[in-house]
Amino acid sequence: MADLVPSTASAHPVNDRREIAGWRLYDWANSGFTTTVIAALFGPFLGALAKEAVGDNGTVLNLGIYTVTAESLYPDAVSLSVLLQFLFLPLLGALADYTNIKKQLLMFFCLLGAAATTILFIATPATYLFAALAFVVANLSFGASIVFYNAFLNEITTEDMRDKVSSQGFAFGYIGGGVLLAINLALVTFAEKIGLTTAMAVRISLASAGLWWGIFGYFGIKRLKNRAASRKVPAGQHYLTVSMRELWTTFRELKRLPQTLRFLIAYLLYNDGIQTVIGMSAVFLSNELFLAKGLPEDDSQSFLLGLVLMIQFVAFGGALGFERISRKVGTKKAILISLFIWTGVIVYAYALLDSVLQAWFMGAAIALVLGGSQSLSRALFSRMIPHGREAGFYGIYEISERGTSWIGPFIFARVVAETGSYRQAILSLIVLFVGGIVILLLTNTTKAIHDAGNQLPEEAAATHS
Repeated sequence: MADLVPSTASAHPVNDRREIAGWRLYDWANSGFTTTVIAALFGPFLGALAKEAVGDNGTVLNLGIYTVTAESLYPDAVSLSVLLQFLFLPLLGALADYTNIKKQLLMFFCLLGAAATTILFIATPATYLFAALAFVVANLSFGASIVFYNAFLNEITTEDMRDKVSSQGFAFGYIGGGVLLAINLALVTFAEKIGLTTAMAVRISLASAGLWWGIFGYFGIKRLKNRAASRKVPAGQHYLTVSMRELWTTFRELKRLPQTLRFLIAYLLYNDGIQTVIGMSAVFLSNELFLAKGLPEDDSQSFLLGLVLMIQFVAFGGALGFERISRKVGTKKAILISLFIWTGVIVYAYALLDSVLQAWFMGAAIALVLGGSQSLSRALFSRMIPHGREAGFYGIYEISERGTSWIGPFIFARVVAETGSYRQAILSLIVLFVGGIVILLLTNTTKAIHDAGNQLPEEAAATHS
């Protein structure tokens, strides 16, 4: 087994404002990719390009046992990138704990992802397959960079600062992603008035997300500092073999930390519920508030884009607000409060939602709890990780989240198929929130933190005061 390297954290002070500011800036940087590329523009644009090239139901790739069509190209590209993340992210996380170049690895995947995103500018009916491949590289790089980005949270902060800093990171991300999305939606909306085709406006917007990610990411990462490797490679072994061994050791370590494992299972359930509500809200609202009432689909598109923008900016306040709640009642209780609100949102959507005005209020409620539930979960998990295994544990954290992200959509799809009701489908997701709440209630987070050799926030505050 690899040896722990004595901590040299004193070489670089923790809770340094400049370093924390750089860490926050990276969330501002990469959120442009998630809002402009993933949430808003690339999926519909890639599908339209593929249909123009091969027809509405045309075959893009025939792989014998699997056929990629124009309509399935974007979902298939997402699935491929998630599969690659599933294969590589845990190994990258394990590798990072044996190196003192975490900053360089973060920079590499930031710039690689940014470059691949900028290349989306070339997307046309003649180059749509290359654009799909560039997206796969970009999304894989995004996931890889988040592993190293999250691991820095443990290195640059003490336990008592993590709720605050993690929440600030999410808050800055919502604002950064929202600002770029607003600019790009304005560009697409008014393209013809300024002499651009809509397609050119979309291509410029996609490239802008890459430039946004690369430029802001570069200056944010520059402020981070490498610490000494927390573990050293045993004699006669190489990085690849030791990272595979470390990955296996990390899974075994989770068995030794049953409360941490229990929290991780709870998080996977309720976070899958959160991600499914976000991902399926567009089709739910479009069908229930527009199509079912015979209203034009174009009206639903403009409404949904406005709703996405509103959620981005309100979520900024929600992330910071829940950090304050966590200071009053504790991180676990603050997460539980957010999950009970999520559960209430689902029940409201099923039983009462009937107008666009109500949807705006429901969207605001979602925005208020969105950042809090995710940022506080990351901060709480960070205190459950043994020293020297930060990146390895975050690799599992990241890939476990993505590896189970099919459960909620599968439940939603099956209920729609069986009942024909989107309201029944949205209500079915309550099982994920209830399951997560029950398991989180049964998780002794204090014991999980102490078993990992770490301190509670109040203990850390007393130590560093």
